[in-house]
Amino acid sequence: MTKITKVTARGTATRKVELEPIKWSGDAFRDLQKQRLQKIPKNLTVHLGRGVRTTKAKNLPEPQARPSSYGMTRITGRGTSSRKSRNIGSKQ
Repeated sequence: MTKITKVTARGTATRKVELEPIKWSGDAFRDLQKQRLQKIPKNLTVHLGRGVRTTKAKNLPEPQARPSSYGMTRITGRGTSSRKSRNIGSKQ
């Protein structure tokens, strides 16, 4: 937790608040996605893409762990060189 100062009321007041770590990536976001999917009704229609496709919430796949690519060859530098990958994936 981090203490930050928020400016409120058109810049005339401030208040100190505790800020939790933001969960926008990795395993923390995947857990947040699972919790959100469990809360919504299963027959809810979800719009995907740019609003062009639709599907039911029950048909959405479960968030999955990122697979490891450790040791595989990764192409770099506009395709002119390569190196071994160090990506070990996620915890799940």
